[in-house]
Amino acid sequence: MTFVLRYLQEHLKIFIMQLSFVCIFAGIFYLYHLPLTAVLYPAFVCFLLGCIFTGHSIYNAYKKHKRLMAMQSLSGAAIKDVFLKNANTLERDYQQIIRNLCEEKQSMEDRMMDSHKEMIDYFTVWVHQIKIPITSMQLHLKAEDSKLSRRLTSDLLHIGQYVEMVLTYLRLGADTTDYVFRTVHLDKILGENIRKLRGDFIMKKLDLVYVPSDETVVSDEKWLSFVIEQILSNALKYTNEGSVTISIEKPKTLCISDTGIGISPEDIPRIFEKGYTGGNGHESKQASGLGLYLCRQICNRLGHEISVISEVGRGTTMRIHMDQCQCIKF
Repeated sequence: MTFVLRYLQEHLKIFIMQLSFVCIFAGIFYLYHLPLTAVLYPAFVCFLLGCIFTGHSIYNAYKKHKRLMAMQSLSGAAIKDVFLKNANTLERDYQQIIRNLCEEKQSMEDRMMDSHKEMIDYFTVWVHQIKIPITSMQLHLKAEDSKLSRRLTSDLLHIGQYVEMVLTYLRLGADTTDYVFRTVHLDKILGENIRKLRGDFIMKKLDLVYVPSDETVVSDEKWLSFVIEQILSNALKYTNEGSVTISIEKPKTLCISDTGIGISPEDIPRIFEKGYTGGNGHESKQASGLGLYLCRQICNRLGHEISVISEVGRGTTMRIHMDQCQCIKF
């Protein structure tokens, strides 16, 4: 009913014009003292024919309306080849405009994809090139065991993490990423990251509580390792004394707890937002606002879920729930 009322409102001028013609003829017949039945009868016949024509027009317009509504769910690439049948001249003009816009949109998307791919390729090469001097410096520092060398080794590790974070951020923007799902041993990933960060544990004199569990999950080893490394790095960054505890909870949930400064309640809902550093980040000036954002994005694409529980002054617990069905979510 709403569509019919809108249609009649849009064509109101035509109905008024037709009524005006009848009134003009009736007025002329009246002025010349001619019988009004000579104009009223044809007017009545024309009115009936007009009602039939209007009903048919409303029916055709409604069919076009329904088809246009169905086309709203189509993508740009598909919609340019699906148009209304029996279109009039004006509608064909609009269809041609839509075709041109769809082709231009597709061309722009192709150029953006090529540009993004070139940027990722460039930064991939850049990351590998910058890792060479970082690795070289780390090897030189291993030959010297001193407080300064340990500090420099830790700083180099953080530089490497930030470099890898840049590449990860760019790769997440691509439509396709090199996900390889298979059975992964959590002990293997945890062991590699613990060894990588052992210098920070020693330098900050923090205890590590971890009992191997021989737990396996279906995931992508490289991307899951990045998430775990980020969480462990955050635990080390914001824990000045006490310990970091790694445990496996059922079902297939990795739990990383620390005794650090904690997260304020007002910051917890936003810590996974891009660029959000919260009160801790503002105070320490160490946060980039990307680490946990990337963790959430990667977990979403791996079909995992990441959650946090924290209390100011008592510490933070991060959990990665990996018992869900694995699927890539873009």
